Amino acid sequence: MRHDEFAAPPPPSPDGLHWPERMLDGMPALLAYIDREQRFVYVNETHRSWLGLDPHRLLGRRVMEMVGERNYHRAAPALEKAYAGQMSSYEGELFNGHQRRYVHGNFQPDFDPSGAVQGIFTALVDITERRTIELELHASEQRFFSAFQHAPVGMALIDPDGHFLRVNRAACQMFGYDEAELLTLSLADVTHPDDLAGDMALRTQLLTGERESYQMEKRNVHKDGHAVHVYLSVSLVRDEQGQPRYFVSQAQDISQRKAFEEALHRERELAEVTLRSIGDAVITTDRALLITSLNPIAEAMTGWTSEEACGRPVECIFQLVDAVSEQPLANPLRAAIEHNTIVDLAGKTLLRHRHGFDTPVEDSSAPIHDHAGNVIGGVLVFHDISETRSLALKMIHLTRHDTLTGLPNRSHLHEHIQQALATAARRQQHGALLYLDIDHFKQVNALHGHANGDRVLRALASMIRHGLSGEQWLSRYGGDEFVVVLPHLESVGAAASLCQKLISQCEQLRLPDLPELGLRVSIGISVYPTDGSRAETLLQHAETAMTAAKARGPQSYCFFTASMNERTLARRQIEIALRQALSRNQLSLHYQPKVDARSRHIVGAEALLRWHDAVGCEVYEPEQFIPVAEECGLILPIGAWALRQACQQARRWEQAGYALPISVNVSPLQFQHADFFSVLDHQLGESGLASGLLELELTEHMVMSGGTATTEVLRRIRQRGVRLALDDFGTGYCSLSYLRHFPIDTLKIDRAFVAEVTTDPDTATITSAIIAMARSLNKDIVAEGVETPEQGAFLRDAGCSQLQGFLYGAPMPADALQKRLAETG
Repeated sequence: MRHDEFAAPPPPSPDGLHWPERMLDGMPALLAYIDREQRFVYVNETHRSWLGLDPHRLLGRRVMEMVGERNYHRAAPALEKAYAGQMSSYEGELFNGHQRRYVHGNFQPDFDPSGAVQGIFTALVDITERRTIELELHASEQRFFSAFQHAPVGMALIDPDGHFLRVNRAACQMFGYDEAELLTLSLADVTHPDDLAGDMALRTQLLTGERESYQMEKRNVHKDGHAVHVYLSVSLVRDEQGQPRYFVSQAQDISQRKAFEEALHRERELAEVTLRSIGDAVITTDRALLITSLNPIAEAMTGWTSEEACGRPVECIFQLVDAVSEQPLANPLRAAIEHNTIVDLAGKTLLRHRHGFDTPVEDSSAPIHDHAGNVIGGVLVFHDISETRSLALKMIHLTRHDTLTGLPNRSHLHEHIQQALATAARRQQHGALLYLDIDHFKQVNALHGHANGDRVLRALASMIRHGLSGEQWLSRYGGDEFVVVLPHLESVGAAASLCQKLISQCEQLRLPDLPELGLRVSIGISVYPTDGSRAETLLQHAETAMTAAKARGPQSYCFFTASMNERTLARRQIEIALRQALSRNQLSLHYQPKVDARSRHIVGAEALLRWHDAVGCEVYEPEQFIPVAEECGLILPIGAWALRQACQQARRWEQAGYALPISVNVSPLQFQHADFFSVLDHQLGESGLASGLLELELTEHMVMSGGTATTEVLRRIRQRGVRLALDDFGTGYCSLSYLRHFPIDTLKIDRAFVAEVTTDPDTATITSAIIAMARSLNKDIVAEGVETPEQGAFLRDAGCSQLQGFLYGAPMPADALQKRLAETG
C-alpha cells in the first residue's frame, strides 16, 4: 500500500470517522505509519490504552521522541532493515514508564512509484501473557531436567520402540557408557537376555493401557559385560490425543543388595546343609516358641516331619519326661528364652516319640538373637544317648543315600533339586540336570560278574564326583543311571562341555584287573527354567533327552526339545505293540539272496526281520522297531526266536536238497548275554541243522569292544562249526591287521562304500584295497547293497566273492526264495 493511497481515505461514516480508521482503531495491536524521517503519519487508538499516549499528539512527531530512547534502541535494528527495503520483525520488551510489556512487531516498507522507501507500516502485538507462559514453562522444564540430570538414581526417557531419548548422569555411570553412546542404544541392548521378555511384556501393558506403571527387579548389562541388578520403575507419558510419547524409567542400582542377599543365602544354605548333615537333632522356634524347623535327625527322633511340625508349639513336638518318675518335664527352651541364657537338661531325661516310645537324650537350649542382640527365637540341640543311636544314624543315612556308592539316592535327589531350583530362581539364573546312563551295562555284569559290576559303579561314581565343582551335585538315580545337578549354568555350552568331559572320563575308566571296560554313556540334558520349573518335570525331560541320545549312537549327549515328547510317545507305542507281536505271530523272517560274483547263482541268504499285521501290511519298518527292541531288552527273546526260525528254515531247505547257508544278525545285547552260546548250541541241536550252514553276522564294535571274553565266545562258536561274518566292515574302527586275532570267516563291505565305487575314485581305491587285503587273509568277501550292474561288475573284477543287493533280489518270504532256488536248478 502506498502513502498516497493511505492519505486519501474513503468518505467518512455518519459519526465523522472513516470506516478503515474505525476498524484499525478497534484492533488489539499498535498500528502506525511513519514516514522516511521517522515521523508518525498515522497512529491507531490502541496507543492510548497500551502506552497512555494520545494518538493525535503523536502525529508529526518523531518515533524516538514519543516512545522513548530505551524502546527505540531496542527496535532500531528492525526499523533500519525496513528502511533498507526489507520486511523485518521485532520481538522484545516495550516499556511505558514502570510498566513492561512483551511485543511482537512487523515492519513493512512502503515504496513510492520509483521504488524508493517513503515510509514504514508498523504493527505491534502484545504477547506478554504468552511470553509469561513460555517463561514459566521454560523454568519448569529447566527445573525438571535439572532434577532429572542430578537425580541420584538412573533416569531415562525412552521412546515407544525402545530407543533412549534422554539419559541422566547416574544412568550413564550405572551402565558404563557416556551419554552419546547410550543414546545410540536401545533398551534391548542393555537388558540381560533372560530378563528382556518380562520387561517388554510389562511395557506392552503400559502401551495398551492395561496398567499405568510397573516396578520390577531386573538385570541390565554393563558396558564391560557384567550384570547390573536394578530396581526399575516405569511409567508412560501420553500426548493430548492419548498417544504414547515416551516412557519414564527410573533405575536404582541394587547390585550390592543382591550381593548381600546372595551371601546371606549361601550362609543359610550352608547352615541348612550343616544342620542336615550333623549327627545331632536340631529344632528351631520363633520368639513365641512355635516350631520353625526340624532337621532330619530331629524328624526321626520326634516322629514329626518339619512340614508337619512348623507352626506348632514346641511342647507338642519336643515332649520330655523324667526317666525315673515318668512325669512330664518343663521344656528347657522356654527358660532359655525367658532368661536369655543357655539351659542344659539336668538328670536323666527321656524324649517321648510321637508314637509313644521313649529315648534317653542329652539336650542344650539357647536363645537366637538378631543383629541388635534382641531375642528372636530359640534352638534345641539334642542327641540320643542310648546304644541304638549309631544304628539309628545309619538307618537315616541309608534312607537318603545309595548303599553301593554312598551317593545321595533318588529320594534325596528330589529334595536337592528343589533347593537348587529355588536358588536358581532367586538368582535369576539357569540351572540344569544331566541324566547319565551307562550303555549296555548289563554286559559288564554278564562278562565280569555282578561283583565286578559293583566295583565299576563305585569307581565311576567316585571319578564323576571328584570331577565336579563345589556347587555341582551327583546322585545315583538307580541301577546304572546317575543324575548331575547344576544349580548355576552360565550357558548351554557349559553343560555340553561337561557332558563331553564325562563321556571321555567314563571311556577311560580302568580297574586293575578289568583293563578293557570301554564304558560308553549317553547323557540327556534339561535346562531350568526353559524345560520346566519342577524337579519331576526336569527329571522326566532329562531322561527323555537321554533316550534320544542313545538313539543317536554311543557316547552321545542331547538337550531336551519339546518334539522329543512325541518321539518318546511313539517309541512307547512301538514297545507296547512289539511285546504282543511275538504272541500274535506278527514277526517273520524274509531272506535276501547272496549270489556268486561270477556265476550269479544263489549261494546263500541273509535272514532279515519283518513285522506285518494279520493282513500282511507292514506295521513298522525294521529301522523303527529294532532300536526300540534293543533299548527295552525285547531283542533278547526276539533274537532267540529269529535264530530258531532261521535254523529251522535252513534245515527244511537242506532236507529239500538245497544246502543254503543262512546268515543271521546278532545284536550286541544278545551276543554279550552270558547264555548266548548255550542258546545257540541248543537251537542247532533242536533243528538238526549242519553247523556249517549257519553264519552269524556281528558288528565291528561287538568284536572289538568285548576284550578277552568276546574272543573266547567267538572261539567257542567257531569250534562249534558256525561261521562268523563281520557286518558293515569299514564303518567302524576295526583294522584289517586285527582280523588275524579273531576267527572271522567273512567280511561284509558296507553299502556306503558300494554306493560310490563307480562314482568316487577314492572310494573305489579303498574298496579294492580292502578286498585285496581280506583275500590275502583268506577271508570271504560279501558286498551288500549292490543295485546297479556297474557296481556288480566293479566288485566282481576287484575280487569280491559274493554279492548281495536289490540287483539280485529283494528280501522275500521263505517260499518265494525256495521257488527261485527251484527255478535256477
